[in-house]
Amino acid sequence: MDAWNFAGSRSLPDGPHFPPRVRRGDVRAALLSLLGEGARNGYQMIQEIQHRSQGVWRPSPGSVYPALQQLEDEGLITGEESGGSRTYALTEDGRRHLDARALGDPWSEVARTLPEDMMELRMLWGRLGEAFGQLAQVASPRQVAAARELLKSTRRSVFAILADDGDEEETER
Repeated sequence: MDAWNFAGSRSLPDGPHFPPRVRRGDVRAALLSLLGEGARNGYQMIQEIQHRSQGVWRPSPGSVYPALQQLEDEGLITGEESGGSRTYALTEDGRRHLDARALGDPWSEVARTLPEDMMELRMLWGRLGEAFGQLAQVASPRQVAAARELLKSTRRSVFAILADDGDEEETER
């Protein structure tokens, strides 16, 4: 079962708006597009795809690294070990391949597969994650305690929303 991943958190079950649609070839197109801008390692490419899709699409290492290996086998990119990481760059053949194809903007195409309300929800989640990152770095013990209580309360509220059986909706029909 596919799942919706909120940038590193547990996955939520599929629902009527889950998950974004990633077409066959989107990972490949995204990797080639990014490498057309300059050399990067796999982790940097995963992060950049997530950033450019506004958090909607975070390809897994299990899809990125095999695609990189295939592109390398095809002679479109080269990989070089550097500082404990493998950095990839386009070859001349890769540059010609990229220039010959209109790969478009695969991250925006994937992001557009979500309904607007779900896109907004994901953006809000991302902003909350940014705030949490700041909290984890600079909060005082009092602020941590206040945030912990807020998160517990928010979690309960989200489950209360999910527990709503839709009686209001049924009576409106």
